[in-house]
Amino acid sequence: PEFAVPSLEMLIKEGYNIVGVITQTDKPKGRGERLCCPPVKEVALKNNLNVLQPDSVKTQEFLEQLKTLKPDVMITVAYGKILPQQVLDIPVYGTVNVHASLLPLLRGAAPIHHALINGFTVTGITTMMTDRGMDTGDILLSEEIPVHDRMNVGELHDILAELGAKVLKETLEKLNEGTLKRIPQDHSKATYAPMVDKETGRIDWNKPAIDIHNRIRGVTPWPGAYTFYEGKRMKLIQSYYTDRITDAEPGTLLEITKDYIEIAANPGTVMIYEIQFENCRCMPIGVCGHNLEKGIVLKPYGNNSKGGVSCVL
Repeated sequence: PEFAVPSLEMLIKEGYNIVGVITQTDKPKGRGERLCCPPVKEVALKNNLNVLQPDSVKTQEFLEQLKTLKPDVMITVAYGKILPQQVLDIPVYGTVNVHASLLPLLRGAAPIHHALINGFTVTGITTMMTDRGMDTGDILLSEEIPVHDRMNVGELHDILAELGAKVLKETLEKLNEGTLKRIPQDHSKATYAPMVDKETGRIDWNKPAIDIHNRIRGVTPWPGAYTFYEGKRMKLIQSYYTDRITDAEPGTLLEITKDYIEIAANPGTVMIYEIQFENCRCMPIGVCGHNLEKGIVLKPYGNNSKGGVSCVL
């Protein structure tokens, strides 16, 4: 994935002997379902590197391919698959993983999303020795960064991808020097960040305003936060929250201004600055606010109501 690109580019720039780049298989993309290669593969091919794209890392064929490469160390960055022990046993110095959280917090597939969804004010990068568990290996190095309360997952992803390359560079330097220390994780403090999907972005207006805001930014731009206006799916792009007390039913559209709409939560209110209806482009409230009606109650699920929402294409 895109997250791994800065790490690969760093390895190339630093002159490491990259004997192979293992990445996901090409996937169909877009309306034409045209096969597209992963970003890591694009960088590898531009630099004339050997690329492997196994359907499974458990086949004997792949194991033999890996053995012939004779790697001193393997590096995994957002690979998305748990490696079997016979793969982990191949590199001389083991496998180093770059993980986008401060382990043992947020083990799992989506640590960047869940850092924001859970309102973390600090997160970071950890390099660790990969073992058979899910992000359970010994910690090598870590570095933290502050997370501001308007940052979305796309922005945090890009920052952490660059930080991941930096921490990986430092990790490999210490490995070469023989000064790298392994620190066992405190498993009693582990938390988890499961994979996100479109359901993760469904907004429940009965939640506190700050939680709704955190969820919106934690799924923007993907998989996206959404609610339903008169039965029509409405994507929520940019938000903030207030502590304003209101007696209105959660989900009620309280205010419509040229800059934002304000929606009742439980407690507090949520300000939305950009929205997108199905089959329409993303629009600031100043462009589309006149299509909305004050007092409408937004719902987490659609219905058969034929709301009169128009959009500009």
